[in-house]
This record gives sequence, C-alpha cells and structure tokens, in this order.
Amino acid sequence: MSDARQPEPVLLEVDGLSAGYGQIRILDGVSFAVRTGEIVALLGSNGAGKTTLNNAIAGTCRRFAGTVRFEGVDISNALPEAVVDRGLIHVPEGRKIFPNLSVQENLELGSYRRGRRNRARNLEVVFDTFPRLRERSTQYAGSLSGGEQQMLAIGRGMMSEPRLLILDEPSLGLSPLLVEQVFELIVALNERGLSVLLVEQNAVQSLEISHRAYVLENGRITASGTSRSLADDPALRRAYLGL
Repeated sequence: MSDARQPEPVLLEVDGLSAGYGQIRILDGVSFAVRTGEIVALLGSNGAGKTTLNNAIAGTCRRFAGTVRFEGVDISNALPEAVVDRGLIHVPEGRKIFPNLSVQENLELGSYRRGRRNRARNLEVVFDTFPRLRERSTQYAGSLSGGEQQMLAIGRGMMSEPRLLILDEPSLGLSPLLVEQVFELIVALNERGLSVLLVEQNAVQSLEISHRAYVLENGRITASGTSRSLADDPALRRAYLGL
C-alpha cells in the first residue's frame, strides 16, 4: 500500500479570470490555485496587475470573464461583504489603517463582519503575536511607525478569523530588517495552519518562504511551479529576479 500523502484540498481556485476597470481590461485569462495550508506567492512588478487581481477576487472591480471559487463555492459574482463572510480576508497594499482611531479600535473593526463573537479572544491572540501593538493599544494608529502599521494591518486581518489571508505587498516601504520580520511572521502564521496568498514584488524572499509561486506579467501568468524550481530557473533569475 502506498503511503504517499494526498494533496490538500483546493481552497481558492481562479480560472480564466479577466478583469479591469470600466472598459479597460487589466487581467487576461489568469488561472491559479491555493491549497489549504500553503503559502503561495504571486510575483509581479509594478503594473503587472497584482492589485487588480486582489480586487477581482474580493469583488471590488469588474470581472469580464472567468470564475473564482472559494472552498468549492463559486464567488465570482459575490458582493465584497459576502466574500469576507466566507473568510477570504484581504490585507491591502499600503496598509489602509484608520489613522485617527486607536490601535485597538482598528483591530476591533477587523471583526466587524466576521469574528465578532470571539473578538476578545482574537484580540488577545493578536496582542500575543504582536506585543508592540499591546504596548501601543491606546495610541492613534497614525502615530505608529511603518513596520508597526503593517503589523496592525495584518492583525486587523487576523481579527476576521481568515480561512485565507491575502497579503498585498506587505514588505512595501519597510526597512530590510522589518521586511525580514514580516516574512518571519508570515511563516509563523502559516505554521499555525493559516493559508496565505502572498502578493509581492520582493521575489527573492517570497520564494524563500512560499511553497509554490506564480509570476504575473502584463495581466497574464507567465510562469508557475514550486518556489524552489522557480528560484533555480536560470531564465527566470536573469529576466525577473535580476540574478
């Protein structure tokens, strides 16, 4: 009898997705999948269509064609709040915190749609994960450093009890030391069982921590595979990673 492990079930499946704004098509036939328990990296430079892809999954931009399934359910035409209710949580590029609210108020807003019943427990989980946020819980969020604001944005996402956490450029604008800390945090969250879609320009470190990866260029997937195979691919290293 074979003892080969069966692959984990598909959590998010995007098939032939074309999307954009107004009549402008940014994505053209994008297909990829995230399995339960994975970190999947979606790599692309500025203008590749990464944020549009996140918005299309979240239901906040126009989809021209294709399907999005989450835990086997077609959510292609779901409203953004229904997407959140299912546990597909998006931490946006630029953090998008509320600067004039306290750290704790920002976190509590993360459970507005989902996780409200367990708000107090989840708040303690976030504070245990980010002790600095506990120390600054009464401060205005706008007074935090860039790294602390990124912690707050991720913590706010955790308050929603995500089944899948989509992180859009979490390393953007951070110092190399803070970038390292953010990537270590992503690994730690995944080791607790959280599935992560990591949408990043930082290809080298994303490939180091992810299980599989896709490369998005000009609205299309141009390469995919295990993160190790992509990191070792000579053509990709020259053309995309600059190595």
